[in-house]
Amino acid sequence: MQEEGIEESSVRLLGGGGGGGGGGETRWVGGSEVDLEPPPWSLIGNVEISEGKKGKMKEEGIPESRVRLLGGGGGDGGGGEIRWVDGGEVDSESTPWSFVGDVEIIEGLGSVRRRLVKKPKRVDSFDVEAMEIADSSGHPKKDISFWRTLALAFQTLGVVYGDMGTSPLYVFSDVFSKVPITSEVDVLGALSLVMYTIALIPLTKYVFVVLKANDNGEGGTFALYSLICRYANVNLLPNHQRVDENISSFKLKLPTPKLERALSIKDALEHTSFLKILLLLLVLMGTSMIIGDGILTPAISVMSAVSGLQSRIPRFGTDALVITSIVILVGLFSIQRFGTSKVGFTFAPALALWFFSLGFIGIYNLFKHNVTVVKAINPVYIYLFFKKNSIKGWSALGGCVLCITGAEAMFADLGHFSVPSIQIAFTSVVFPCLLLAYMGQAAYLTKHPDSADKIFYDSVPVHLFWPVFVIATIAAIIASQAMISASFSCIKQAMAFGCFPRLKIVHTSRRRMGQIYVPVINWFLMIMCIIVVAAFRSTTDIANAYGIAEVGVMIVSTTLVTLVMLLIWQTNLFLAICFPLIFGTIELIYLSAVLSKIMEGGWLPLAFASFFLCVMYVWNYGSVLKYRSELRGKISMEFMLELGASLGTMRVPGIGLLYNELVQGVPSIFGQCLLDLPAIHSIVVFVCIKHVPIPFIPQEERFLFRRVCPKDYHIFRCIARYGYKDVKKEDHHAFELLLVESLEIFLRKEALELALESNQNESEFDDIFARSRDHNVRARDSTVELTTPLMHNQESDGAGTSALPPSVMSADEDPSLEYELYALREATASGFTYLLGHSDVRAKKNSWFLKKLTINYFYAFLRNNCRRGAATMRVPHMNIIEVGMTYMV
Repeated sequence: MQEEGIEESSVRLLGGGGGGGGGGETRWVGGSEVDLEPPPWSLIGNVEISEGKKGKMKEEGIPESRVRLLGGGGGDGGGGEIRWVDGGEVDSESTPWSFVGDVEIIEGLGSVRRRLVKKPKRVDSFDVEAMEIADSSGHPKKDISFWRTLALAFQTLGVVYGDMGTSPLYVFSDVFSKVPITSEVDVLGALSLVMYTIALIPLTKYVFVVLKANDNGEGGTFALYSLICRYANVNLLPNHQRVDENISSFKLKLPTPKLERALSIKDALEHTSFLKILLLLLVLMGTSMIIGDGILTPAISVMSAVSGLQSRIPRFGTDALVITSIVILVGLFSIQRFGTSKVGFTFAPALALWFFSLGFIGIYNLFKHNVTVVKAINPVYIYLFFKKNSIKGWSALGGCVLCITGAEAMFADLGHFSVPSIQIAFTSVVFPCLLLAYMGQAAYLTKHPDSADKIFYDSVPVHLFWPVFVIATIAAIIASQAMISASFSCIKQAMAFGCFPRLKIVHTSRRRMGQIYVPVINWFLMIMCIIVVAAFRSTTDIANAYGIAEVGVMIVSTTLVTLVMLLIWQTNLFLAICFPLIFGTIELIYLSAVLSKIMEGGWLPLAFASFFLCVMYVWNYGSVLKYRSELRGKISMEFMLELGASLGTMRVPGIGLLYNELVQGVPSIFGQCLLDLPAIHSIVVFVCIKHVPIPFIPQEERFLFRRVCPKDYHIFRCIARYGYKDVKKEDHHAFELLLVESLEIFLRKEALELALESNQNESEFDDIFARSRDHNVRARDSTVELTTPLMHNQESDGAGTSALPPSVMSADEDPSLEYELYALREATASGFTYLLGHSDVRAKKNSWFLKKLTINYFYAFLRNNCRRGAATMRVPHMNIIEVGMTYMV
């Protein structure tokens, strides 16, 4: 220490006592906290300062009282922390250390004599039930049998492909509103564009590439972001814990050192704040576009289906079309509260009938009007189309892109099905039926070019009009339902990642956890749909807006999948570059075409996306600032130890559950509780609801318990970990019962582990202790020696073998454990109180104007109008004590 220039007054020995609460890191540090990887060792014994060193401390004016041991062996330390402290608090992650031997600062040696012992890693998870909901423990295991896959493929028709299946209602109508049909080249060129667009984007990109970039079977924009967050620490919220990586569903495949490209990308993402923010904005933009689809899809699908009445019912004009569409939309959104399972039990059969109708009508028109349109498979007609129409042809791309609307649903809805089922459904049913439908319409247009504005219903055989109209209306409603449900799922995932204000979420099914209903978002979407239909009054104008949202989501997916290929898959660099180069170029060309329609309705999705992007980013920005403020203001362990076991106030019977967001340390809101309340409960549990970037967490791995202070404080931390797809539906009574049972299991395992470790380590290193005393090392009277090995065979030694001490006998015979269990039962009988910290953040006076506007007004407005913690936990108001606190950031 003298050679390294370390002053003893600032030396801290960090570590964990005897296994109490999970261990801790042990190291010599000077003044500030040093974050090290936890080594798998234990310090075993006592700590003291030699007389010579005490003399030097007196000469240097260092009072001996300033160097002291915080925590203690035998599990009394807060979270297992044992360290030399001079001054402020040092907060370290709990790691597997314990004291069993002698540690001295010896005059003349300038070193620390330590006895290091390997010991197994401590387990923090317990086998407990998290919820009483089916399939809530994790992603349901998919049956890989052939017939099960076919059944899932049939179901995907009603959920995944509804939006894409209704696109023949309006694609050619929008394309030929930009390009009038003057020759066969116009029809064949448009048909060739549609065919290759479907073949390249949904078939090649999504079916063969994007579907493989799933997060343990989950798809969507936030699933990709979650996958990236696990491989690179890019989450702006600093609540990552190394123990989370031990969850069985985490599934990490770390980059190999040989491939330095992946490691360099990971390092750049983790150490560049700009890239973290840019990645988050990209994900939020994609999510905003999906929510925008939830507004535009019902509007255009329902209006396109109802528009068929204009050619069959006299005097059914635009006003009647708008009113009928609004009535259907109001009915559609009104029944959302009953749940997807009740609303859509006919989804798959109805969509299957719809796809087969499309195929049959297409074949009928092909052979009746012009079968030679199949030559549009030659891409030369695309060149001829653009050569003839030039700028108008480029503008028509905005209508052509509508043929792949809903392609993102193939990836977003992956969690409900499987990759093979989606691939089978698209390649065997959806793709051929759509091609036949578009070829049939093209064949009809070669003979009747004046029918371009209402091509779908004009091409339907007269005697099949009404059956097809009914099926088309049902298909449009189903397509709308799929995007509405997708919007609900996106909101839930954004809330799990701290990117959206807390809203009421209603779980409409006890069997399928993905079926949810968000009332506020539902009524917001309904109002926006009504406004869009009433304002635009035409499917053509809505289509101009629709294309921007679709292409925007696709570009975001292409960017994120490229990052996954480079960072996680470690794909060949040439292939990784070809993916964005090919598909990104196609999507940017389409984007340039739809952006030219900004003044014709294209501004609408941009306005929706900007609104939701601002809401999500402001909420995330304020939440991160609040968390960091709480992290900086947490109470030091030194201060807690100075307060004593009474915490400077009275301890009354009962259990106090203090909800906070910190995963380590004593939250500052607890100090405010001690100041504001006349007494505190006999048992205090810091409860942290934490979301881990994985879809599901098994029930047995959901909870972590740790001791925060010495045993006589009776303070614990409980971290309840949830994935972004998990359901939190338990009421407060079930949660209280679960908490007490889990805490009792933790206390018993802690006592048993401490007893086993103490006796095993002392017996194994008894010889080392004897040799160490030969070097003028002061022996401590409290050292316990045990000569009988823990796993000693008593039968071979006869009856004279001494019995094990009470600490390693039955847990019920351990007096300290029995006392704690008795205190826990007494506190449980006295009842629970929920201590909710209502912390707020305000910008400092010298902050930038934009920061003041964002924090003091926008974020404050969102916080004041979102759901509070009490409503989320369903806790009666009579059991709540709320303490307010304001942080200046």
